[in-house]
Amino acid sequence: MPDLDTGHIFLTTLAPIKTSNTGGSTSFEQQARIALAKLPTALQSPATQNIGINSPFARNTRNHLARMFVLSDVIYNGRTGQNPVVGTIMGVNPTDLQKVDKLNAPYLVFCAEIDAITEDGAPLPTDLSPDEQKQVRAAYARKLWHTMEFEIQDVYSNCVGFENVDDADQFAAYLERCHVETTMPFHDYYLELPPFHNLAVKPLLAAVLVPAVIAILSLLMRVFGLLTLPWIGFSTLWTFVIAATLTVGISIWAIRFAIKNGEKPLAPGKYDDLPSVLKSLYLQQHFSDFVVKHQGTTAAKLHKDFGAFLKRHKPDDTTTPTQGPGIISSRPVPKNI
Repeated sequence: MPDLDTGHIFLTTLAPIKTSNTGGSTSFEQQARIALAKLPTALQSPATQNIGINSPFARNTRNHLARMFVLSDVIYNGRTGQNPVVGTIMGVNPTDLQKVDKLNAPYLVFCAEIDAITEDGAPLPTDLSPDEQKQVRAAYARKLWHTMEFEIQDVYSNCVGFENVDDADQFAAYLERCHVETTMPFHDYYLELPPFHNLAVKPLLAAVLVPAVIAILSLLMRVFGLLTLPWIGFSTLWTFVIAATLTVGISIWAIRFAIKNGEKPLAPGKYDDLPSVLKSLYLQQHFSDFVVKHQGTTAAKLHKDFGAFLKRHKPDDTTTPTQGPGIISSRPVPKNI
């Protein structure tokens, strides 16, 4: 299903940037680029972590990934290829210009992978209707507005139609108008792969081939002068018509069934929500330190200290203590870096 897989929404929006005169020395496209350049990145390294200014997208716990960029135009990939023999026969002149796709304006592209929830702490869903997906996108947009309104206005003020957006609901409606379907997921956290939606290929083939074979045999009988089926006495012509009709009908149904099967989203993994991912990163780091520190420790002390470790770090609690969004490590940053 577009946009939804593994309990996450893979969001893509394209907002057209104004092409009118700004009244100043820079275009709206350049102003959008400047606004994006001012957004701090996540604390992805000890150097950026030492700065301490995190990405505004880290202010909520629904963003697994977020990216914004300006798309000035589509890339020209060269001429559409054609067999030279066919082109010569058809009189195609390879020096003649072909149609080149162009955008009608530069676009602000926003991509995000988020937990498909409308309330923080809700479990990840296995499936959502189109209307439920729309509700998730709206809830996420409102969350963005409440957590980074200043940055949103700074960037999107350069876009067409944003002039009257001044609250969370209006921003949600604006982002929905800019929404385009996403058909390729961005990530996979699975510890164990779930059962895929495997097709029953053999039964589907049998359902199509059996009436097809009957249609072919009855047609051949008719061609060779057999007007009725042996032992049955039914007309070979009508047998062909009925079998051929069934073959076409079942083939169309089988194709639609296969497409529908492929559109089903995969179920979410056990620990795929962002709070669980952050908790896992937190525990990974602290448990690694625990293992290193307790090399050669006696069994009694190891048992006692591990009990204290569980009590302190609370593995079953994804809310606290945990790693914050947008940072590479939950350990203190060395001061000499």
